Amino acid sequence: MKSKSIYSVILVLLIAVFTTSVYAAENLKWVKGGTTVHVGDRLATFKVPDQLAYLNKEDTIMIQKQFGNSTSSREIASVYPTSDQENWFVLMEYDEVGHIMDDEQNNIDKDAILKSYKEGTEEHNKERKPEEQIHVVGWDVPPSYDAKTHTLQWSMLAEDNNKNPIINYNLQMLTRKGYVSFILVSDPATLAKDKKTLTEQIVPQFKLVEGNRYDDYDASTDKLADYGLTGLVLGGLGLAVAKKVGFLALILVFLKKAWIVVVLVLGGIFKMVMNIFKKKKNHVETSGDMDTATNPTSSIEQAPVVESTESSAPSNQTDSTSASNDNSKTL
Repeated sequence: MKSKSIYSVILVLLIAVFTTSVYAAENLKWVKGGTTVHVGDRLATFKVPDQLAYLNKEDTIMIQKQFGNSTSSREIASVYPTSDQENWFVLMEYDEVGHIMDDEQNNIDKDAILKSYKEGTEEHNKERKPEEQIHVVGWDVPPSYDAKTHTLQWSMLAEDNNKNPIINYNLQMLTRKGYVSFILVSDPATLAKDKKTLTEQIVPQFKLVEGNRYDDYDASTDKLADYGLTGLVLGGLGLAVAKKVGFLALILVFLKKAWIVVVLVLGGIFKMVMNIFKKKKNHVETSGDMDTATNPTSSIEQAPVVESTESSAPSNQTDSTSASNDNSKTL
């Protein structure tokens, strides 16, 4: 009887926590597709793609905290799908570390970086329990730099002791004084499709404003970063440090994203976002009011807006969403 009472209390607490999170999320300033917003401190503009939803810096931090994820001062925005067929979200972070020179774009030593990651990870595994150990397999996508867009991307493939895959996907956009990170959190089963959404729909709509672009660098006034593209691939820590702390530690220290984010949070976030947009759609259809900016009860806000186009919230087929695979993790 006592045991049942304890379980009942735990269940009530869990329900209360989730209910509070959903309530808080419904009161965030969601921005719908078709709206253009300012990102960061006038760092860039972003036209939210159709069928997606956007949160600003403050609300991004709030929703991450509500779902138990660690946060930092680097968050500037986040993007979420509003369809029950999608299972991902993207965090945007900005690091003002100084201007990163791209002069080694054709000389990134992929083999040396991979060797460093492997050695550092295995060294770090000696201090971890078997169930906590990570093993670097190789490049999922080797580091590549696009000089036209000043974006660097790569993807590292690793696995745990049970051969469950771990994929760490990274995309950075260099700016005048640092870089923007686009952190994709996704189900490994749909990672390829979700990466395409990121690279073809989200990143192209992110426009650095004049004065913050990579080519706006002024050598007479702007400081240089302490590392180049290779250092950026290694989390800005350098080869020597990477050998000491290893692959897993680099991710936890540099990105400050716990692995648990993928396993526990995805399903709840996606269902919550879809329900918010479904309720908004139902409210609009009932009231006939298509102007969310004048609706005081709206949970979808269009400010700060540079320009906007009318776009009704997408409909959803069901209230359910697929949770991520508990046996695989992706960052």
